[in-house]
Amino acid sequence: MSAETWSIAELAAEYDVTLRTIRFYEDRGLLTPERRGTQRVYHPRDKVRLGLILRGKRLGFSLDEIAKIVDMYDAEPGEEGQLAYLLAQITHRRTELEQRRRDIEETLEELAEVEARCRADLKALMDQSGTR
Repeated sequence: MSAETWSIAELAAEYDVTLRTIRFYEDRGLLTPERRGTQRVYHPRDKVRLGLILRGKRLGFSLDEIAKIVDMYDAEPGEEGQLAYLLAQITHRRTELEQRRRDIEETLEELAEVEARCRADLKALMDQSGTR
């Protein structure tokens, strides 16, 4: 492959994903490599899109949300619309994560309370029975 194109194996190695992952994104229409016989040839656009897809997944976006974001770049309203939509999605995602963090903190506090009660009850039982 030339410097401006990549094979599926090269992209998989560069992004540390499986060939199956890249084929899955291709099946979903997120990547559209050129075909040369049976070989897939990925161009810079595909490489950039794969990076955006993987970043979106790390940030917790669904594939449908990621598809909408990356597809907006090529359609109206273009990059401006893409960025406005992405900012709205970031705000939504941040709100969800902050709520999950509050839920986790609350659960940890409840666990600490239950643990303290269990330890106190166990100690009281052991003191009553004379065992240690």
